[in-house]
Amino acid sequence: MIEGVVNAALEGVIPLSVSGPTGQARDIEAIVDTGYDGFLTLPHALVRELGLPFETSGRATLADGSEASFNVHRGTVRWDTVPRNIDVDVSETTPLVGMSLLEWHRLVVDVRDGGRVAIEAPA
Repeated sequence: MIEGVVNAALEGVIPLSVSGPTGQARDIEAIVDTGYDGFLTLPHALVRELGLPFETSGRATLADGSEASFNVHRGTVRWDTVPRNIDVDVSETTPLVGMSLLEWHRLVVDVRDGGRVAIEAPA
């Protein structure tokens, strides 16, 4: 089980460990974003620091209807103690966990400042 907390902005935040091909790891906090269908976003500086290899470019339609392009890199995240190789979208925002990473898991959020966030593997 992955556990986190709801912050004052009512965002569910979870801790993650992300690593690159050389094994260099970095502990981060990421916001759970159910409106994002990818795996994980990271800022360019962290992608570069971890040496995540470039895979492709992507495009997305943002909430305001505008289009954005971004680079996609390959990284490894420790997900409920298990390393998972995932696509990492480069975005200059707070790291976001998307629905592709949450797929086949149960998300429970007590939506209040200091509330519990729990991500459980299916039974």
